[in-house]
Amino acid sequence: MIHIDMDHKGKVKMTSGRRSQMKRAFLLGTIIVMFHFGNAGAAFVSGSTGANGAFNPTMNTVLQVPADGVFNYTTVNIPSNVTVTFTKNAANTPVYILATGDVVIAGTIKVDGKSTVYANPGSTAPGAGGPGGYDGGYGGGIGMPGGKGIGPGGGGGGPTPATSYRAGGGGGFGTAGGTSASNGTAGPVYGNASLVPLIGGSGGGGGAIWTTTAEYGGGGGGGAILIASSTSITVTGSITANGGDGYGGWSAGGSGGGIRLIANTISGTGNISAKGGNLGSTNKGGAGRIRLEASTNNFTPGTDPVYTYGQPGSVFIANTPVLRIISVAGVNVPANPTGSYAQPDVLLPNTTANPVTVNLAASYIPVGTSVTVSVMPQYGSPSSANTSLSGTAQSSTASASVTLSTSYSNVIMAQATFTLLASLYWDGEKIEKVRVAATMGKESETVYITESGKEIKAELLAGLMR
Repeated sequence: MIHIDMDHKGKVKMTSGRRSQMKRAFLLGTIIVMFHFGNAGAAFVSGSTGANGAFNPTMNTVLQVPADGVFNYTTVNIPSNVTVTFTKNAANTPVYILATGDVVIAGTIKVDGKSTVYANPGSTAPGAGGPGGYDGGYGGGIGMPGGKGIGPGGGGGGPTPATSYRAGGGGGFGTAGGTSASNGTAGPVYGNASLVPLIGGSGGGGGAIWTTTAEYGGGGGGGAILIASSTSITVTGSITANGGDGYGGWSAGGSGGGIRLIANTISGTGNISAKGGNLGSTNKGGAGRIRLEASTNNFTPGTDPVYTYGQPGSVFIANTPVLRIISVAGVNVPANPTGSYAQPDVLLPNTTANPVTVNLAASYIPVGTSVTVSVMPQYGSPSSANTSLSGTAQSSTASASVTLSTSYSNVIMAQATFTLLASLYWDGEKIEKVRVAATMGKESETVYITESGKEIKAELLAGLMR
């Protein structure tokens, strides 16, 4: 079996060891950053081409998510006692179900994260995130720390235990994950109430143990789904994007995911849920986010968590700002990186020396925008470096120098903070700009700025968007 170590000259070399699955692999994640608001007044149109026809399953059905994540239906009718689930695509996009006509959900649609699988001795493998969501962190081997959950709100792995065990921290999203003293850090809040961009939940941290067996991995984050109809959506069944459970009190739960419904009319008495895993435990996953947008809202029961409400906005946005990692240490990144510890996107030669250069490409993000590049090893503490975009608004680039773990696999992520225009009003005054800050390891914050310079936090506008 092999792993990677550093020689005295700082070169990466192969040595004997116990984790053959590590090899020379490190992995890359991509974050797409965007923000918009739709204009109220006109009837909402989902944008479905109708190319997939009517969707009328009569038995439990597993759908392969298309490469772009989009299903183009005419109508959708899921009867009671029928459950629809999904197989992720290579890019792990959210699920978009678009319909030209009515959507009726009397059965169940699920994009839940997976729970940790019980095994004896303990299995270090984490639960997988739902479509558009993120995996949990790996469990630690005997006497080793647990791995951090994947995603912007990934829960921290259990610290190296002196005795007994240390639990991972819960994944965060709409609310922070849970934790307690001496255990992994709680995953932070990120994203915004409008679910733009549409994004899923983050994984819980893996546990750590001192003796006996390896510890369990964390639960996966709930996925992300958008359902849009040019007429109406009726939910008398259920839509769930719940986070997966960790095992017992040792590994942590993933956060709930994201659910966004858009139609001219939304009605029903069903259940819409984006709960975190390990509910009731100190290391539970945080709540996800639920958003309903309709000219007429007749949806009567509560949701978990409580949904935010607004008028119908756009499903997709022209000139969407995009930020991508394109190469690391001169090795090109595939067009659809998995960002998963389980499937390497790039293998570096064993002669590669730290630090390495990460090259970024962006479009429709203002030149000069600061980008944070974060490295999350499968085990151990994350690190980050900052850089700035240069070029044009349509096409810009940046590079950052980072240090990779040579003992374990790594996930690399990039996030940006910038200002965009919006078309909203607050107390009769036009909102001119939107400032979106999404920094690794900190709470995400969205602030709206009026023409006179007044700043309004996103929480004050939730449910008032017209």
